[in-house]
Amino acid sequence: MLAACALAVSAKPAEPLADDEAVEQRLIGIADELRCLVCQNESLAGSRAELAQDLRREIRTLIKAGKSDAEVMDFLVTRYGDFVRYRPPLKPSTWLLWGGPGLLLVIGAGAMVAILRRRENTGPAPLNDVDRARAARLLRGDA
Repeated sequence: MLAACALAVSAKPAEPLADDEAVEQRLIGIADELRCLVCQNESLAGSRAELAQDLRREIRTLIKAGKSDAEVMDFLVTRYGDFVRYRPPLKPSTWLLWGGPGLLLVIGAGAMVAILRRRENTGPAPLNDVDRARAARLLRGDA
């Protein structure tokens, strides 16, 4: 009971939604496309970090100022770089990011084919006379 009471006392009030439901919907749409800079594996919309809350407030301000979604996104990318986007644009600095998985797949498949071909070409080593005689004794039951 004491733990439940302590949690209830320490709980913060819910953050108020925007006055306009359309603004809130646009905010969620934009924030889902952005990475929380503190959590890094969580979207800006789902993060509870203080920086994420500040950025959501900033996005609300920009939306209310009449900025388009693209302008809001450009503002945040200019400020924090392409890292803030979950899907960075395709440009020379991100080619490896976009093409890297395919490149690794091709390299891995090539290595696997080379290893399998090498394994096919190497058969069992031929037996010398001593090993052949020993195998014959073992097969006959002579130890």
